[in-house]
Amino acid sequence: MSERVKILYYGLWMAHPLLQLGIAALLFQRGLYRKFRFFFGYLLTQAVFSVVIFTAHEYGHDDACFYLYWVSVAFGAAFGFGVIHEVFVDVFRSFHTLRDLGTVLFKWAGLVMLLVAGVVSVSTNSSEMPPWMQAIITSQRCVRMVQVGMVLFLLFFARYMGVSRRQQSFGIALGFGAFAVVELALIASWVGNHLANPWMSIVNMAAYNGSLIVWLGYVALKSPVRDANTSLQTQRWEQSLSDIHHPLPADSLIPMFEGMVDRALSRTQSEAPLQAPESKRAAAAAVSGLPSPVRATSKT
Repeated sequence: MSERVKILYYGLWMAHPLLQLGIAALLFQRGLYRKFRFFFGYLLTQAVFSVVIFTAHEYGHDDACFYLYWVSVAFGAAFGFGVIHEVFVDVFRSFHTLRDLGTVLFKWAGLVMLLVAGVVSVSTNSSEMPPWMQAIITSQRCVRMVQVGMVLFLLFFARYMGVSRRQQSFGIALGFGAFAVVELALIASWVGNHLANPWMSIVNMAAYNGSLIVWLGYVALKSPVRDANTSLQTQRWEQSLSDIHHPLPADSLIPMFEGMVDRALSRTQSEAPLQAPESKRAAAAAVSGLPSPVRATSKT
């Protein structure tokens, strides 16, 4: 590695904790750390790991640096999945039933990811990589795929949810998704440990710094007010799920009365052109319980 490449490499590496701590400070100052707890924890843990790993690397503790790196990757994957749930909850904040359904789906998705990581780590027979390392890599790649899907979902369905592209939750998802695309592309283009190549590492770190800058900009700007005019289709989804979750009891009289009213109105509208004025008065009298004026006239 040449001297210029080394300077660029260390400069990108040292920028990580500075930007992460700056974003965390802004979140704390504006009180957003309560809204995005996992994102706040992700920034703090990754900043601490970056400083500790850099220090261990400079003092020549290669073994400690190696294990600390993989611990940081595991923490990043866990917090990254929690951030996905936080963004989802914020997007569906106005739709309680959809939010509850999404929470259940995320719990099952997390369980499936753990099972997949465990199966892959056990079934992979590799002398170059131990099973625990393979499990961490599999979990991280699963999280990256979900982050890309989350960004695509927000790009196509943001207007249906009433979410502005200037909102902080959208910016958090955009940063994670953009970095996930770059990292997955590097993994696909380089067989094996792509971070062992210095240029691959530089591209990966530059992409991550770009995501940090995106997060810094979104946190610094004031989030716009959520659009209240959401799509009618989304409201129908919310109402349908609410009806399924809270169905009317079987012995309820409301559906019976609604059916009676609908049948009475349809019958009245179909017979209205054929009725004479006297027949209308007779029908009204019959409903009210008074004697029919036609009958009274015939008796006299």
